[in-house]
Amino acid sequence: MKDIPIADVRNFVLVGHTGSGKTSLVDSLLFKLGVTDRLGNPGDGTSAADWTDEEKGRKITIWAKPFDAVWRPKGGKALRLVMLDTPGYADFYGQVVAASSVADAALILVDATAGVQVGTVRSWKRCEALGLPRAVVITGLDKENADFDATVAALQERWGPRCEAVTYPAADGKSVVDALSASDARSEEIRSRLTDAAAESSDELIEKVLGGEALTADELSGGLRASVAQAKFIPIFAVMARQSVGLEELMAGLGRLMPSPADRPAKDAAGNAVDPSEGAPLAAQVWRSINDPFVGQLTLARVWGGTLKEKSEIFNATREQKENVGTLYFLNGKKQDTAPEAQAGDVVALAKLKATVINDTLCAVGKSVQMPPIEFPKPVVSFAVHPKTQGDEDKLGQGLHRVAEDDPTLHVQRNDETHELIISGIGDVQIDTAMERMKARSKVEVTLSTPKVAYKETVTAKGEGHYKHKKQSGGRGQYGEVYLRIEPMQPGVEHWFVDGIVGTSIPRNFLPAIEKGLVEGMTRGAVAGYPVVNTMVTVYDGSSHDVDSSEIAFKIAARTAFKDGMSKAKPVLLEPIMTVRVTIPGEFMGDCTGDLNHKRGRILGMESDDGMQVIVAEVPQAEMFKYSSELRSMTGGRGSFEMEFNRYDVVPANVAQKVIAEAAKNKQAEEEE
Repeated sequence: MKDIPIADVRNFVLVGHTGSGKTSLVDSLLFKLGVTDRLGNPGDGTSAADWTDEEKGRKITIWAKPFDAVWRPKGGKALRLVMLDTPGYADFYGQVVAASSVADAALILVDATAGVQVGTVRSWKRCEALGLPRAVVITGLDKENADFDATVAALQERWGPRCEAVTYPAADGKSVVDALSASDARSEEIRSRLTDAAAESSDELIEKVLGGEALTADELSGGLRASVAQAKFIPIFAVMARQSVGLEELMAGLGRLMPSPADRPAKDAAGNAVDPSEGAPLAAQVWRSINDPFVGQLTLARVWGGTLKEKSEIFNATREQKENVGTLYFLNGKKQDTAPEAQAGDVVALAKLKATVINDTLCAVGKSVQMPPIEFPKPVVSFAVHPKTQGDEDKLGQGLHRVAEDDPTLHVQRNDETHELIISGIGDVQIDTAMERMKARSKVEVTLSTPKVAYKETVTAKGEGHYKHKKQSGGRGQYGEVYLRIEPMQPGVEHWFVDGIVGTSIPRNFLPAIEKGLVEGMTRGAVAGYPVVNTMVTVYDGSSHDVDSSEIAFKIAARTAFKDGMSKAKPVLLEPIMTVRVTIPGEFMGDCTGDLNHKRGRILGMESDDGMQVIVAEVPQAEMFKYSSELRSMTGGRGSFEMEFNRYDVVPANVAQKVIAEAAKNKQAEEEE
């Protein structure tokens, strides 16, 4: 919208705990600004923001979505609002990560009856990690037991006096007071504190305040805006979105206090500032991809600098490939408005780009700039995926690929050790919705099951193995004999296969076949048939036959000798051990530590982090497949966790017996088939 300069653009992301009113605020703003002709409601499926079938069905936000509107106040200049609504539900936190990475500021929504919650803290920490300017919007003020002042006090207790209300509910409970312009006693008291916050932004203002001079309205707003840009001041707004109370004051506050794209130029991956001006070289970053049933693939990009024009040629610096831009779209829910160009601060959709995916940087042809990649959270939940219909294997692979394209926190891979197709994500609800989406799009129904654990085997002592393969049934026979020694591989040793043969007991030309036989033997160990690791094998003797010896004979001999030797080398079963960080309110510490101990976990430490308790533990992967739903049940949805692979360790004997018995049962079933 070229009639609105970049200085009057406000690009911000709405974040917070689930149920804090993000989507309702977006719906109310869209209705007030004339983007929609009715006030949408997420509860009855009429929301302009939560418009997808899966969001209507579950009554939660699943996708981060951009919205674009213009506020033209009476007697004031127009303000362009680029809003990014995000999910509050923890399973979809990847959408928060993506949207916050391409925003200039954040609005953290807090419900006045619920106060600071886990999602509030998570959102705050995300803003802190990005150095993102932010404001707090207190919602739910029309609810029974809502307490604005208590909520402000809780915010200040947790994050300090830099949090201060700039609007607050009037005594009648039906309007909101703007403390920056009102003349009542409370507003004057607030302005005195705001003056100190504004003065900290520059030496000139500090000198003026210390000299006893009052700041003008413009100086106060300008100083506060500079402090907001540095995250030294966090304005708090009061809003009753459904009643349209506080919306005007909120938008005025966004214009006065929050930064424009020109105020906080982005930095590329090399640390260089990106020029946001209209005539600068193009720099845009892809943060989301949408499979639109009518338009096809839509690529959502944030423009950081320069101008992106329709029907132009651009350069994908990440892929080092040119792309042709067709139509540009500004999105408002289902509504898609075409636009001739987009500038800094804009979030725009591009149709049918050939090679561009999430995290790619788009720039002008002849230029090459890379924006820092968005670092998405790692998966913590996994399921094995099986098609309900046998003939759907090919369709299943294609369908999973499509849903993973939409959501970069979904990972799909085939586990070569367990031979299962695995989908991993942040939570079980996320994966359930992905499977529903795949069924609707690709007409593939699946069953989900707990994945098999990728156990391994190793030895803990030395063992001698021997096998003579001798077969004679008329004609040329087969002959090969191998003696070997198996032992644990020592640290620093690079080669697991050692040629210890002295003399010509085994001709050298058969050594490659022996090594192949050992590799085959190591794919199915002697304990339960799992791959063998950290084991060194020395072949030191054997015998051959001038006529009957062959590569296949020595391959079989080596494989069988390995199995014999491993069984004598005190073999053990190994399991993957995960490092887990569980973040919970303090009241759940006893339940969570007890549960982790029950899961054979080893507590490494506990610490406080921003009012929450963090438990760090090492837990076997076999115990963690259902932890997402278990933790949600244990904490009422107030806990979260991160998990990553640490190492393999020996399985306790009592657990190993069950694993071995199950492996034997599965092997028998395979043989019977």
